[in-house]
Amino acid sequence: MPDEKITPSKAVKWFKSRDWAHGLKLEAHKSTDTLEFSYRYAKNRELWDKAFAWLKNTDLNAIEPGKYMVDGDCVYVSVAEGATKSMEETRWEAHQKYIDIQYVVKGKEKIGVAPFSKAVGSELFNVEKDVGFYEIPEADCRYHVAQPGTFFIFFPNDAHRPGIRVNEGDWVKKIVVKILV
Repeated sequence: MPDEKITPSKAVKWFKSRDWAHGLKLEAHKSTDTLEFSYRYAKNRELWDKAFAWLKNTDLNAIEPGKYMVDGDCVYVSVAEGATKSMEETRWEAHQKYIDIQYVVKGKEKIGVAPFSKAVGSELFNVEKDVGFYEIPEADCRYHVAQPGTFFIFFPNDAHRPGIRVNEGDWVKKIVVKILV
């Protein structure tokens, strides 16, 4: 994205061009805020490029659960496997220090997306863990199925509710890339 002022139409054009992907075959989910993404990418291109290169160059099916440092505390990855949960067992969350790229490698789960501006705090924000948990009015919530081939990006102005069961017995392998704001 050039240094000129980023407009919504320029952001959409840039997003659709996939210049940011550098050959990564995975798709960004349609819920991605293209204006926020273009702004954040332009501001910190080096970190985004490292995150997307890691996703492109890593055998995501073979990688073991754990934490992987890509660029110190600036870009790191958590790989986890486990059962999805009922809606009641999940919570809305948001982060201030890191942007999430969430990708389901195997299986499928439902993920809720809502504007953080609609969030009402249910617990104090934990600065050390960079997470706060919230309540969101149902009218402001959108739910999508996350499955292989498509990743989600959550910015500090997004609340998200991951890990929701689609079908009984769903088991997922999931990657969360954290990019420093």
